[in-house]
Amino acid sequence: MVITRTPFRISFFGGGTDYPAWYQNHGGAVLSGSIDKYCYLILRHFPPFFEYRYRVRYAINENTTVHDDIEHPAVRESLKFLHFKDGVEIMHTADLPAMSGLGSSSSFTVGLLHGLQALRDEHTTKKKLADDAIYVEQKRIKENVGSQDQVAAAFGGLNKITFGGKGGIKVSPIDISKKRVHDLEDHLLLFFTGFSRRASDIAGKQIKAIPKKAAELRRMQAMVDEGKRILEPRGRLTDFGELLHEGWMLKRGLSSVVTNDHLDSIYERGRAAGAIGGKILGAGGGGFMLFFVPREKRSAVRTALKELLCVPFRFETKGSQIIFTRPSEKYEVFEA
Repeated sequence: MVITRTPFRISFFGGGTDYPAWYQNHGGAVLSGSIDKYCYLILRHFPPFFEYRYRVRYAINENTTVHDDIEHPAVRESLKFLHFKDGVEIMHTADLPAMSGLGSSSSFTVGLLHGLQALRDEHTTKKKLADDAIYVEQKRIKENVGSQDQVAAAFGGLNKITFGGKGGIKVSPIDISKKRVHDLEDHLLLFFTGFSRRASDIAGKQIKAIPKKAAELRRMQAMVDEGKRILEPRGRLTDFGELLHEGWMLKRGLSSVVTNDHLDSIYERGRAAGAIGGKILGAGGGGFMLFFVPREKRSAVRTALKELLCVPFRFETKGSQIIFTRPSEKYEVFEA
């Protein structure tokens, strides 16, 4: 039996430049951090006492005998990608809901690949884990997803991630003190606005609009280094909130489905109560909204948005982990 724990992420700047349709021609970069909210997967070799070989438990239960009959796309394609022939049971739970802008789908895929390989006593690196998850999601499932979520889930930490060019994907940790990280955490509030539509549907429209949004994407990419400089010791932390606001104004113009009247109202009320800036996380359309708020205004913002669930969080640094492993017996049939 193996249990994996894989973090969700918050993306601050550069989202949209991590789509291959952009970074393969222009390069890309994001500034993001993994948080202490996780996707958990429990995997074990499945005993051969049943008519089926694969039991998958998430929002629904699936019992199948062959890979191709598994409805969950990440499970089906991960098993096929790894040529996983043994019977297996996979159970999923998470701290936060799916389709909410925190990279939950990629956290699932990363944690699943990690667990399947551990179940076969195989070791993998964080880089290979991220690369494999990107391949499964983009090439096998053919989802309209970028490449940042898989990297954030595999590596963990507060990072600048760059895409494209000769170096491929590169992860550069933001080198700041624990106190500076805590200061940033104390200026952030995370609110759940309600479930979003499928991120792949929204992203598909953004990808189609890329040729018309080059100027906006270049500016969003430049914000990554600006945000990184602000987080350094001499930076003025409130500038981070102002940069988030600028980024949100750009992001909401990338596609008509990124925001709506409900989300705009939440954002405006948060700003009126004292938030300096913020953004909807992920592709948009709903999910979690992040605000940058001075400490003295936190109570006012929470009161202004009291109908929304505010989720406390801290950043984490470990990425996807195997948190439990125990050898499980594989049954064999002997002929007399």
